[in-house]
Amino acid sequence: MSDIEEIRRRRMQELQQQADQQAQQQPQDMQAQEQMRRELEAQKRQVLLQILTPEARSRLANLRLTKPEFVDQVELQLIQLAQMGRVKSKITDDQLKELLRKLAGQKRDINITWK
Repeated sequence: MSDIEEIRRRRMQELQQQADQQAQQQPQDMQAQEQMRRELEAQKRQVLLQILTPEARSRLANLRLTKPEFVDQVELQLIQLAQMGRVKSKITDDQLKELLRKLAGQKRDINITWK
């Protein structure tokens, strides 16, 4: 019986050590992910500063308060356009409004009918 108890005790110690190592590793991983996210946001902001006028940036910031996912999508599309070389000059507020109208029109309406 003592051999079984000794094996159980060792196994419990091993499991405890593994749990401790994982607990120490998780905060480091989370910090690294947070740092990477901050760096990507800074890069995105820098590109948007280059391709948008102040009025257009203000409009996106205001729109972000109500539709953050939509604004993220618009920003990614703007950045892709800039990377492909399709943006020749800064995008004005009027140009951004037209783009937003087009993108908002692409959204499908979902109608549910009860029978």
